[in-house]
Amino acid sequence: MNSRLGDTPRHSWLGAPIDARPLFAPEHAALMATLRGLAPADWGKEAVPGWTVRDLAAHVLGDFYGRLARDRDGHREGPALAPGETLEAFIHRINQEWVHTFSRVSPAALTDTLDLVGGQVARFFEAADPGPPSLGVSWAGVDPAPMWLDSARDFTEFWTHRQQIRHAAGRETDPDPRFLSLVLDTFMRALPHTLREIAAPVGTQMQVRIDGPAGGTWTVTATGDRWSLAEPDAARPAAAVRLDAETAWRLCVRGIQPDAALARARIDGDRELAEAACRILSIVH
Repeated sequence: MNSRLGDTPRHSWLGAPIDARPLFAPEHAALMATLRGLAPADWGKEAVPGWTVRDLAAHVLGDFYGRLARDRDGHREGPALAPGETLEAFIHRINQEWVHTFSRVSPAALTDTLDLVGGQVARFFEAADPGPPSLGVSWAGVDPAPMWLDSARDFTEFWTHRQQIRHAAGRETDPDPRFLSLVLDTFMRALPHTLREIAAPVGTQMQVRIDGPAGGTWTVTATGDRWSLAEPDAARPAAAVRLDAETAWRLCVRGIQPDAALARARIDGDRELAEAACRILSIVH
C-alpha cells in the first residue's frame, strides 16, 4: 500500500504526507476482534499505569466521540482549560474524568458501543480531505497541523492502545506491517521537533534506521532555522541510530525509556546527536 500523498510545501519539513485513511477500518476491525476475544478476567488487568483494560477501552471511546463531535458535527461545547493549566495537564484531566464516568458501563456494553461509534470514525477519516489545517500535533511542533498528520496521529493512538490491551491480555504486539509501518512513519515525524534545541551546521544530518518489514530510514537535516525531513540524504550522516521495530515504537510512546533504547541501539558517528534523537516522544506525555 502506498501510504504517501502529494507534497504540501507549507509543511514540507515534516516530510512527505502520509495517507492513513485506508487503514482506519481494518484497524477498527482488529480492535473489535481483540476486545471480543478477551476473557472476562482480562478486562480488569492493568493496561497502562492506573488504568485497566476496561478503562483504556473507555478512553478509546472518548477519543472516538471527541473526533466525531468536533470535526464531523461541529460541536464546540465541553471541558475547557482551567486557569494556568497546561495542555498536557488538561488532556490528562479530561481523560481521567471520562474514564471515571464510564466505570458503571459493562465491558459488553462498552464493546458494542465501540463497534458502533468506531465504524463512524473510520468512515469519517476515509472521507477526510488530507490537506486543510486541523488540530495541532504538539509532539511534532506544528499547530495547526495538516489533516493528514492529525489523522495519522489518531491512527497511531488507536493502534497503540490496541497493543496495550493485547499486552495486558498476554499477547504480543501485532506484527502486521501494514499498520506498524504507518505507525513508525508517523512517529518519526517527531524528529525535527525532538532536535529543535540542538545547534548544528547547516547540512548536518542525523539518520534513524528501523529494521524489519515495517521499518525504514528517516533522515533529518539541519537547515538553519529548523531540522527538516524534506532534504535529500547526504553520503554519510553525522550520526546514525539503528533500532528494531519493537524498541522504536515503544520508545516513541515511552513504553521504554531512552536509556533502554540506547542500550539496544546500534549507533554510528556523533553519539551526542544520536542520544538527542533517542529522546523522541510521539505522544502527549
